Amino acid sequence: MKRSYWEKMAPSYGVEIFDVLQNDKKALIRKVINQHASAQKTVMDIGCAIGKWLPVLSPAFKKVVAVDISAKNLEIAQQLYPQYKNVQYVRADMSGKKTKVPRCDFAICINAILTPHVKDRQLFFQSLSACVKKGGYIVLTIPSLESWMLTSMIQQEYQIDQPLFPPTKNAKEALRKWNNIRKGNVDIDDVPHKHYLKEELQLLLSTAGFVAETFQKIEYNWNTEFIKPPKWLKEPRPWDWMVVAKKK
Repeated sequence: MKRSYWEKMAPSYGVEIFDVLQNDKKALIRKVINQHASAQKTVMDIGCAIGKWLPVLSPAFKKVVAVDISAKNLEIAQQLYPQYKNVQYVRADMSGKKTKVPRCDFAICINAILTPHVKDRQLFFQSLSACVKKGGYIVLTIPSLESWMLTSMIQQEYQIDQPLFPPTKNAKEALRKWNNIRKGNVDIDDVPHKHYLKEELQLLLSTAGFVAETFQKIEYNWNTEFIKPPKWLKEPRPWDWMVVAKKK
C-alpha cells in the first residue's frame, strides 16, 4: 500500500488495524525481544505505526529508531508516548528506491510488509538488509497464506458467517481474485494484502542476506477471523508466521 493509504488510515489505526501485540497471547514476540534486549544496543521498529511496541522496546534498549511511512502515524506515536526519550522518529518508505535509515543491532517488523506489488516488496527486503548490521537479528511477523487458506476452507465447508462471504458471480472479478491469490495477495476490506508461505519467506530472507533461524506460529482465536465462530472450532487456530533471522 502507498503512503496515502496509511496517512488516511492513521487517525483510526488503533481501531481498524489488527493488534498483534494484544493478540499474541503466548507473548512469543516479547520473548524474542527480551532475548536480544541490551542497554548497549539500538533497536529499530520498522513500520512502527502509532508506536504500540514502544513501551516494550524503549526500556529494553539504549536507543529505539521508530520508522514508518506515515508522518501522521509518527505524530500520533509521539503524542501517545512522550515519556520515552530514547526514541528517534524517522519517516521513510522502506519500499523506496533511495530509502536511507540508520543501521541497528536488532529490528522488529510486525506485519508491515503487506504491499501486493512484487517490486515494492523486493525493495522493502533490500532496505531491511541495509538497516541491520552484520551479525544482527530481525524478528518478522507476516500474515500466513496457509492460515488464510485454512480459514477459507473451513468457512466454505461449515458455512460460517455465510452472509459475509457471498460467492463471486462476476467472472472478471473472480479471475482477478484468483490471480491475486496465486501471488499470495488476499483482499481485506477490498484491499489486497500480501500473505506469505513459510518457505517463500525463507527464500526471500535468504535472498536479502539473512539466515532464517526459527519459525513459529503466532496463534489467534477464531473470533479474529469470524464474527460467530462455532464453539467447537478450536484447534488448529489461525496464525501469523514469526521468523527470527540473522544478518549474514
